[in-house]
Amino acid sequence: MLKFLTTTALVCNNNNNTMFLLLTTPSAKHYYPSIFNFFSTSTTNPQSFTVSYLINNCGFSLETASKASHTLTLSNSQKPDSILAFFTSHGFSVSQLRDIIRREPWILSCDHTKVVLPKFRFLLSKGASSSDIVRIVNASPRLLRRSLENHIIPAYQCAKGFLQSDRKTIACVKRFCFLGQSGVPENVKLLLDNGVSHSNIARLFHWWPSIFCSFDLLSTVEELKELGFDGSTSAFSKAFLAKRSVTKAKWDEKVETFKKWGWSDEQILQTFKKHPFCMLVSPRKINAIMDFWVHHLGLDSLDLARAPGILQCSLEKRIIPRALVVQFLISKGLRRKDAGLYTPFVLSEKLFVEKYVNGFEEHSSDLLKLYEEKLNIADSSNGLQLV
Repeated sequence: MLKFLTTTALVCNNNNNTMFLLLTTPSAKHYYPSIFNFFSTSTTNPQSFTVSYLINNCGFSLETASKASHTLTLSNSQKPDSILAFFTSHGFSVSQLRDIIRREPWILSCDHTKVVLPKFRFLLSKGASSSDIVRIVNASPRLLRRSLENHIIPAYQCAKGFLQSDRKTIACVKRFCFLGQSGVPENVKLLLDNGVSHSNIARLFHWWPSIFCSFDLLSTVEELKELGFDGSTSAFSKAFLAKRSVTKAKWDEKVETFKKWGWSDEQILQTFKKHPFCMLVSPRKINAIMDFWVHHLGLDSLDLARAPGILQCSLEKRIIPRALVVQFLISKGLRRKDAGLYTPFVLSEKLFVEKYVNGFEEHSSDLLKLYEEKLNIADSSNGLQLV
């Protein structure tokens, strides 16, 4: 008869109640050498203690903890415990803290009073709230490894110079945490040196500040200048954003989509120069709007090359409801089909209702009912946006 030892080793995860069970039979070491060795040495081997701590206190898997232990060494729990308590006292949830530690495990071995706390105090001094700091760090924990004096403060001051206030700058940091990235002041200077206006850089900080963290911005500036864009006009910042945020493959796909609807290369280029944001519209949405414009309204697809702003409108919430109102007016002889083709779609909601609904007193109730019914349908479908 085979004899088995009755000794059982248990390692408990206090955070998620997971229990790893190792039955120490005579054959355990033979069949499970790595697990056996891990638990038999965890109290004396710093790497094994690190793995054990990450599993039991940070919710790591054995594999993830083992990988992290190659760059992180914990000899005891005193320092990491104090760091976890520090972050918890500053409003970080358990799940947020676990995610931050997974992405930046070195934090558990740092001197948080020298490395982390000064950055929190800097953001607080600029008007950020405690919840703002949680949001910023959770979005970009690599911010914590950056030098406050040599990186974070210069990047912040650079942005503030264009955004004009701490309130706007903190709002910008919350939306796009560029403080954890490299190259912001350098790229801003490069753009200024190559003719991009102060106002255009301010727009880019408002729209997408992480654009200043990317590489080879000069090639985009030169490309746009070759196309005839002037770095001092607002169209330049829009074209710059479009060029930097759309990959070449996606750009080519959109060009082919426009061509499918009869646009030439020259018409696409001229449309881009007139309304650069047309290249931010997805091929799916381009096809949907073109299909409705051509097959349901009976209009020419090239009409949209003359009013490309319509491509950015919601098909369900704006184009279809307003088109139905216009078609009703045409059917009643109250409007010519070719009169102000684009105007109904680009007006504000208030002006559209005043001019095209309430402006025809005899039919206003029918027009309002038609318009609101279509808007309600769009709302009931969660305002589907084909972007």
